[in-house]
Amino acid sequence: MSYLSVSTWSLHRLLGPLRFTAWNAETGKHEQSVQEQPQALTLLELPAELARRGYQAAEVCHFHFPSVEPAYLHQLREAFSAANLSFDTLLLDYGDLTSEDAMKREEDIRFMREWIDIAALAGAKQIRIIAGDAKPDQDEAIRMSADALIELGRYATEKGVRVISENFKALTSTGSSCVKLLERVGDAADFITDFGNFKYPTKYEEFALTLPRSVSVHAKAQYDGDGLPDREEFIRCLETVRTAKFNGAIVLIYDGPGDMWAGLDRIKEIVAEYL
Repeated sequence: MSYLSVSTWSLHRLLGPLRFTAWNAETGKHEQSVQEQPQALTLLELPAELARRGYQAAEVCHFHFPSVEPAYLHQLREAFSAANLSFDTLLLDYGDLTSEDAMKREEDIRFMREWIDIAALAGAKQIRIIAGDAKPDQDEAIRMSADALIELGRYATEKGVRVISENFKALTSTGSSCVKLLERVGDAADFITDFGNFKYPTKYEEFALTLPRSVSVHAKAQYDGDGLPDREEFIRCLETVRTAKFNGAIVLIYDGPGDMWAGLDRIKEIVAEYL
C-alpha cells in the first residue's frame, strides 16, 4: 500500500539555516553558502513531530543537515528509529552528471559518493541523485547520466543505500527522456515522480511513463496567493497515481505562503483518500 511521507522542503521556513552547495569554476572546488531561516524545530526533533502528526516517513534535503559528522548522523538515525519513522530518502539537491566541464563532473560525482556515505550513516534507505542539467532527449547526455547513475548505484548498494533519480532539472524534464534514461539504467536505480516538474498540457500522460518505475511521488499541488491548493488539478494528478496502481511513498510538498503545517494539512486531507 502507498503511505504518507513529507519532504523537509515543505518545512524549510521552520528548520533553520539552509546550506547550499555551488561549484566555483575559478578555484575548481565546491563552496557552501548559508541562507538564514528561522528555526522552530531542529532536524533531530523533526521525526518525533512528524510521527505525532501521522506521517510514516520523511525525505530530508541535504541542505537541512546542520552537521555531517558521524556522531550527529548517528543521533539522526536514532531519532528516526525512536519515532518509528522511516528515513526514506536523502534528497541531494546538487550535482550535474551531464556537465561538459570534465573536472566539475568528476568532482560532482565524488561529492555524490560522499553524500551516499552520509546517507548510509544517517540510516536513509535511498538517496536522490539529480540526473543532469543537459537538455532532454539527447542520446549522449542520457548515456553520460545513465553510466554515472549505474556506477553510483553500485557504490551505494555496497553501503546499503539505493540510488534514485527524479523528473527534476532539464535532462528529465520530459517523459520520453525519463524513459530513455531509465531503460539505460536498468535496475541500478529507481525514480521519483514529481507532480510539479512536467509541463502542461502533456504532464498527466507523462506521469504514466514514470510512475511504474517510481518508489515515491512528490505530491505537489498548484497553490493560489493564499496557499490554497487547486483541488481539482491536484486530484487529477492523484488519479494518475491510482490508475498506475502505485505502491510507495506519497510525499507531501508545500511551499506556499503562511503556516507550513497548515498548508500541509490542507493537502494531507486530499491525499488521505489515495493512501
